[in-house]
Amino acid sequence: MPRETPYLQVADALRVRIKAGEWVVGDKLPSRARFAEEYGVGQSVAQRAMERLIIEGLLEGRAGSGTYVRRPRERLRMVRSRHRERRGGSPFRADMREHGRAGGWESRSEARTPAPDHIAERLAIDPGESCVLTRYEFLADGLPVQLSESWEPMAITGDTPIVLPEMGPLAGAGVVDRMRSIGVDVETAVEVPRPARATQEQANLLGISVGDLITIIERTYYDAQGRPVETADVVVADVRWEIAYEIAIEQPDD
Repeated sequence: MPRETPYLQVADALRVRIKAGEWVVGDKLPSRARFAEEYGVGQSVAQRAMERLIIEGLLEGRAGSGTYVRRPRERLRMVRSRHRERRGGSPFRADMREHGRAGGWESRSEARTPAPDHIAERLAIDPGESCVLTRYEFLADGLPVQLSESWEPMAITGDTPIVLPEMGPLAGAGVVDRMRSIGVDVETAVEVPRPARATQEQANLLGISVGDLITIIERTYYDAQGRPVETADVVVADVRWEIAYEIAIEQPDD
């Protein structure tokens, strides 16, 4: 094994073996000690080579279990459109259904959470006003797709059956349907996408590496009077999803 960049040499060799089918998707790889002995390098070199393939998306590490061949990554298109809110039910489930995947999510809500300054500004309320904060992990076929941190003012939902988004008669419905049920008609949504780098927590939840490129979509829903009724930060891994916006063109009257 050449002395220069030995971990890249090991990574190249393992990549060839994986692509040749020596290990298939779901197979557990031998230990780094085994590879270190096989290629005549230190265990730290073998570990770095495997980490390189994890970053490339060929392998995935499972805490306390080992390293496995992962399903090849594919970059899909996530279309943001006003039509996604008109399909009824969960827009996310409808989006994933279009990709032939089963959508679902895990969530945790905290009522009476004081709005921090930047959230209060987005919701046009005073800092510290009570909100329901809900953190989501969205999944497709059991794999992570996106994260979301949603804020709703309790002044709007506090005394209603929909105060907790994932409980009550409309549990799991979208914001538009939930708000409509209490007489609040959501008329517009504003989304501001921004590039960022994944934090440790975001990387762990999305199954990517710390520092990987992500897209954060700052979304706010407004009612017919222009009042903000919900705001959220949606986080998507750039390596897996590209964001596209569908813009309706108004047709002239005949």
